[in-house]
Amino acid sequence: MMLHFSLHSTFPPGHHQTMLLHLPFPSNSATSFRLFSCLHRSPDNASAAAAAAAGNSSPDHPVLRTHNSKSTSLLRRHLSPQAPEPSPIPNQLDIPPQDRIELLETSLSAKRRPQFPGSIYAGSPSDADGGASSRPPPRTLFRDGTDGDEEMIVRAIEIRRKVTAEILKGAMRKGKFGITYIDNLVERVPAFIDWVMIEAAAMKRLPEFVESSFNVRAKAVVQDSNFVPLIRWLKHNSLSYPQIGKLICMSRGNLESIRQFAEWLKSTNVKGRFVGVALMKAGDNILERGTDELDEMVQYLEDNGVRREWMGYVVSRSPQLLSYSMEEVKSRVAFYLDMGMNENDFGTMVFDYPKALGHFTMEEMNQKVHYLKEFGLNIEEVGKLLAFKPQLMSCSIDDRWKPLVKYLYYLGISRDGMRRMLVIKPMIFCLDLEKVIAPKVLFFRDIGIRDDAIGKMLVKFPPLLTYSLYKKIRPVVIFLMTKAGVTEKNIAKVIALGPELLGCSIANKLEISLKYFLSLGIRVRQLGEMIADFPMLLRYNVDILRPKYRYLRRTMVRPLEDLIEFPRFLSYSLEGRIIPRHVVLVENRINMKLRYMLAGTDEEFEQRVKDAVERRHNFESRVSSKNLSNSFILDQQLERTAVGYTQTEITYSNSQESELFYCSDSVDSSSSDEHRSSSLLH
Repeated sequence: MMLHFSLHSTFPPGHHQTMLLHLPFPSNSATSFRLFSCLHRSPDNASAAAAAAAGNSSPDHPVLRTHNSKSTSLLRRHLSPQAPEPSPIPNQLDIPPQDRIELLETSLSAKRRPQFPGSIYAGSPSDADGGASSRPPPRTLFRDGTDGDEEMIVRAIEIRRKVTAEILKGAMRKGKFGITYIDNLVERVPAFIDWVMIEAAAMKRLPEFVESSFNVRAKAVVQDSNFVPLIRWLKHNSLSYPQIGKLICMSRGNLESIRQFAEWLKSTNVKGRFVGVALMKAGDNILERGTDELDEMVQYLEDNGVRREWMGYVVSRSPQLLSYSMEEVKSRVAFYLDMGMNENDFGTMVFDYPKALGHFTMEEMNQKVHYLKEFGLNIEEVGKLLAFKPQLMSCSIDDRWKPLVKYLYYLGISRDGMRRMLVIKPMIFCLDLEKVIAPKVLFFRDIGIRDDAIGKMLVKFPPLLTYSLYKKIRPVVIFLMTKAGVTEKNIAKVIALGPELLGCSIANKLEISLKYFLSLGIRVRQLGEMIADFPMLLRYNVDILRPKYRYLRRTMVRPLEDLIEFPRFLSYSLEGRIIPRHVVLVENRINMKLRYMLAGTDEEFEQRVKDAVERRHNFESRVSSKNLSNSFILDQQLERTAVGYTQTEITYSNSQESELFYCSDSVDSSSSDEHRSSSLLH
């Protein structure tokens, strides 16, 4: 339906000009009217206007509007000759900006201002002549060749956008969505609103939509795009309205591609909310790729060690991988395989940290590999390191690695020490220096450990830096000082020599070992000294300690003080060292302290046994020669006192006594020799 405006303007006498403007109007309106302006200053024109308003109709002066009596009386009063002369029509180029905007909104807005019978509204479609005298037709809003046209065109587009947004909201309201959800979602689809506007304008060329209004065409575009059903489906798949809005804008009007890609993600075992994450982070061009190309990529990864059941996890954690071309994916896979990884290592690495394959650029990956090689690692060792801890790829060289290396250097750790820390616990190079590492080093300093000892301690036990300071390290230190008997003087020594203690569980390890030693009769103070001498004492399993202690007490017949003096006895193997060396001592009839019995190599132990046997023989020989000299002196005394005995009787008597004395003395000497040798060795 076309709406016709006719405007009569004031010109010099004898001239009369009519401006006719054709504007589109909703087809359901049957209103067609003409606007007349009777602003001639001559009384004839005023009388004619009054007569026309009074109802004196004629073929030349038709009745222009019909209202109730009140509005008609107001019009008559306004057009009466006694009324003040109306102001001349303003220049078309001097329309106030606010009036121009109102006229534009009136002509383009889908919603008209509400009218009621008898109302007078300037410019209203139901007001045939009320607004013509004060407002020019909308064609004067655009000036030929002036800067104001661009501003008004932009304003017109904004009005069209608002109209399209209202159409989308209306379609969603019919789909039973909430008002707040509708408003939030429509605000996030500006690109789709523009697409609907363009498609609706293009439909004007189609024969069936030639006479249709913009609203009708826009509603047809929204319905054909399945906008509302797609939103409901995405919402059912746990996508939030910001994600839905971004996806709709990414689709560029092809909403069906969103559903197709989401179904493909589900076929690769992408679960739950990760469907939305993959849709959002896969890249702007992901909706333009075909499923055949994506299937080829998945098959290539599966051929190189990434299992089919892992694919959903890999895609959901690194969806950027799907936006790469097949050549790019092959180059990334070859980057790791060329470092000596086999298919199993590569597949496990991708499963452990999918971002290592698809998140970083090739330039970043090459820089990090080159930096790791500066610690003395070859390319194969770097490959093993990345296969074990691919999270290293997420660390920044300038922000994380270089400050950490400088900090460790000032603790006295050499490059070889850093290499050992990197190989044993590569996670250290992923920790934050200021928030994680520095507070732990400061705590070690506070308990009395020197910087050089801290460096040696970290090299000896690198996992120490990965433990929580307040949940792991401090509680163990407090336990050792309050319950295990370690003094404040010895706590630094205990931690420096046995940093592995800080990794033990208090409830499951330390308390159990503590109760076992106390049950043996060891006092808390003695146990603290034992821990200071051998900090690893509390780390051993009680089931392994029991047989060793039983053998010490029952078979070796050693006192408890020997264990307190040498707690390292419990660290040696019962079958491999304790029993074999004890048998050697028994066979050679010698005894020695536990420290000399167990410490050292087998060659050193054999030498100690030989020396002990030799000392025993020397001692026995000295005792035997002394007994012989004592027997000769006794014989001489018997000869001098044996008066009245024959020579034969004296000789027999002397020989019997000497033999008995010698035998008795030799037995006592043997036992005394063993006792003395044992005391000397101790």
